[in-house]
Amino acid sequence: MVVDSNTNSRATRQKVVLITGASSGIGRALADELRERGWRVIATARRPEAVEELKQCGFDSLLLDVTDDRGVERVAKEVRDLTGGLDMLINNAGYGLIAPLVEIPLEKLEHQFRVNTFAPLHLVQAFVSAMRERGGGIIVNVGSVSGVLTSPFSGAYCASKAALHALSDALRMELAPLGIRVITVQPGGIRSRFGEKAKRLVDEMLRPGSVYLPIKEFIDERANASQEDAMPAEEFARRVVKKILRRNPPPLIRVGEKSKLMPFLKWFLPISLMDKILAKKFGLLRLSRILKG
Repeated sequence: MVVDSNTNSRATRQKVVLITGASSGIGRALADELRERGWRVIATARRPEAVEELKQCGFDSLLLDVTDDRGVERVAKEVRDLTGGLDMLINNAGYGLIAPLVEIPLEKLEHQFRVNTFAPLHLVQAFVSAMRERGGGIIVNVGSVSGVLTSPFSGAYCASKAALHALSDALRMELAPLGIRVITVQPGGIRSRFGEKAKRLVDEMLRPGSVYLPIKEFIDERANASQEDAMPAEEFARRVVKKILRRNPPPLIRVGEKSKLMPFLKWFLPISLMDKILAKKFGLLRLSRILKG
């Protein structure tokens, strides 16, 4: 529940939420759901054509590449001018870099963290004052269960989300005295274009002569793993928003295919056994046999 020092204005003022990466998938579904519940949604997107499409659908939409520091500060000012403040920030923008870690150029690894980890923190820093002026607010950081259980070929993505979870934990405690709640959402498999984008990066990262080429099909499988029996984004959004808008929302929300199974396996299976299961699933046992001749 968003706290407002002016009881009368709280009853009449439309609450405002900004969502990053709102052009498709989880971000768009969250935008639709919150608008249905009466929120004023500021939907941001990285591509100008996506911004125009969102505007045509009736959203307040702003152009934002979350890795553009000046762009973040510009949007923070535009939101303040447009609405006078912010009640909720949903850090949703992100992507998955899928490739063997030893073959990922460091600049690509840095960009993975720039998008998935550093950008959400910058947005929090940019909007905290706008929330304090409202008397409080809610920050929702969209992580992933992949940040709990690391799997082969997704080390960069898993590490960026694990780091986001840690930042969210610290922010939750540090911002509580300011009346700002921080909620970490760790989706499981949600239907989106995640696999399609990740597969393109696999093709880009895996160069000719790579020792991992004989098991490329397994790397492709990891890129698309989140889409196996995936929950529709609309169903995900309904469940998540219902929990976020509770009077006392939970600090951690897990929704989606395997969203509870993966953390369970992480904490209750021996590391050596989990390694064997994942090595078999993603072709590393086959690669070992191939390399041994």
